[in-house]
Amino acid sequence: MNWLNSEAFTVLGQHIKWSDMIGNVIGLIALAFGWRRSLWTWPTQFLSGLILFTAFATAHLSGSAGKQIIVMAVAVYGWWQWNRGRNRAEDGHVAVRFATWRERAVLLGAAAGGTVAVAGLFHAYPSLSWDPWPDAYIFVGTLIAMYAQARGMVEFWFAWLLVDVVGVPLNFANGFAFSGLVYIVYGALVLWGMRDWWLRTREKAQPVLEGAPA
Repeated sequence: MNWLNSEAFTVLGQHIKWSDMIGNVIGLIALAFGWRRSLWTWPTQFLSGLILFTAFATAHLSGSAGKQIIVMAVAVYGWWQWNRGRNRAEDGHVAVRFATWRERAVLLGAAAGGTVAVAGLFHAYPSLSWDPWPDAYIFVGTLIAMYAQARGMVEFWFAWLLVDVVGVPLNFANGFAFSGLVYIVYGALVLWGMRDWWLRTREKAQPVLEGAPA
């Protein structure tokens, strides 16, 4: 499997690794499945995480490598969660909704507290990460985003956008140019997926409005 960490090609002076390219292309496919609310998003995300873990681990980016462990763990949880019949919409796909204000507060609190805690860990053990704060931000932000996706919350798209804002420059700075470029594509897909899920929450509410007494 050493070929995964070898150079595939060079673009504009940036060396593209096979693991970086393959893992992120599969990640794009997983995001597209997520937009379609397909159960296949989870095994695809698991595979992407497994390949990218090898890439980041060899580059000593522990936060980004740890993020892939989170991706794989939450992919298993998401598969189980989306398989539950009560989470299905009438079209057979997962039902989506906006989080309650309480859920949003919990997610924001977990994101802030988790980032501080993980960054503190990275500072205490410098060998774990070369960029403690952005690495911790990406690590925790990915966990929050994927948990929200598993719960069918529209807010998961917002969380992914916030992860991308830091993930793009961090990947370019650490030599993962393909990851940086793919994160830009992620941004476009996230906006598209956000719009689709948002509209589906309105479709769900429409029959209630039509059936209300005059």
